[in-house]
Amino acid sequence: MASREGRRRHHDLVPLSVLLSREMKNEKMEKPTVRYGYAAQSKKGEDYFLIKTDCYRVPGNNSSSFSVFAIFDGHNGDAAAIFTRENLLNHVLGALPRGLGSEEWLQALPRALVAGFVKTDKEFQRRGETSGTTATFVIVDRWTVTVACVGDSRCILDAQGGAVTNLTVDHRLEENIEERERVTASGGEVGRLSIVGGAEIGPLRCWPGGLCLSRSIGDMDVGEFIVPIPYVKQVKLSKAGGRLIIASDGIWDALSSEMAAKSCHGLPAELAAKQVVKEALRTRGLKDDTTCIVVDIIPPDNELPPPTPPKKQNIFRSLLFRKRSNDSSGKLSKKLSAINIVEELFEEGSAMLAERLGNDENSGQSTSGIFICAVCQVDLGSSEGISVHAGSIFSTSSKPWQGPFLCADCRNKKDAMEGKRPSGVKVS
Repeated sequence: MASREGRRRHHDLVPLSVLLSREMKNEKMEKPTVRYGYAAQSKKGEDYFLIKTDCYRVPGNNSSSFSVFAIFDGHNGDAAAIFTRENLLNHVLGALPRGLGSEEWLQALPRALVAGFVKTDKEFQRRGETSGTTATFVIVDRWTVTVACVGDSRCILDAQGGAVTNLTVDHRLEENIEERERVTASGGEVGRLSIVGGAEIGPLRCWPGGLCLSRSIGDMDVGEFIVPIPYVKQVKLSKAGGRLIIASDGIWDALSSEMAAKSCHGLPAELAAKQVVKEALRTRGLKDDTTCIVVDIIPPDNELPPPTPPKKQNIFRSLLFRKRSNDSSGKLSKKLSAINIVEELFEEGSAMLAERLGNDENSGQSTSGIFICAVCQVDLGSSEGISVHAGSIFSTSSKPWQGPFLCADCRNKKDAMEGKRPSGVKVS
């Protein structure tokens, strides 16, 4: 009897290889729950946000859904922030090729974000308004999080295990040496505000205009060396999920990334956003518009918010983030997920458009065979397209006829951003 019982138990055991195979087959069925909350306190009325949880890669196909969360912190008026909120998403989606599968769509997303940001900036500047805005734009597609940013609104990831990671880069001239060097090399002047007697006060600014940021959308009165080309980072979370905190500088001038994450641990997203704003106001007071979005990416079998962090950080914290190698595969991704490692899929922050749009002989060609501008998506005649690499001393391409291609207007925009010629746009 005992022998038969033992044999039965042994027969019921499933080899690990079979379990892993089943997990891989069922991955498409696994989809995290996305919950969010937001809170804001207004000082100047120039912060705007976007929350859209009903986006689809394939119209009408629920399995292709993704969510978008964004914050736009305007300055010199709210016109740029409003315009960007209303147009940026459509411009990004319009730059994505049709008919892509899930993985291809995610791989194409970083370049589409660059095109969408530049097109939004270009269209807003045509209006002749001098307003500007930061933009921190987050796309959540299942376990993959893609973030694009210009300015100093920040997105952080609070992963399981208590590791807090910045998914954005602050484009403040005071703190970003590389951006200071880029602006001056492109023809801008960086310095502090001078007062009577020659004393210099305040943070580093770009002149003319006096903007503290090196990247933004709008700000046509400052100069084209203040570029709209975003820093982009794409990560894949482990199946343990995580929490995103997206906020304007009203939060980050008061709280560090770690303080913001710690202040709302254990709270659901709706209450967490309010708590982060409350903590920022308690620390610094209401000195600027203060806006926060909290997004929880929760495993399908767990409806609870992320747990509190461990009592003590240790040397293994650095292992929670891993860059994807060139030979990474789906199997490696699943292994990393199983041990709660966040995998970095993509990261690029260059301000050079040629580098961000890449090299591709077929890039910029529509399904009809007509070439299109890689930024504004307009059709190009056979003699109209200009390679993004043509005449660029920064490009490693030796084929100026190689795509992607730009229309003449976008090529002028590119040259102006690189300091090769003044902007052709005039303030009315």
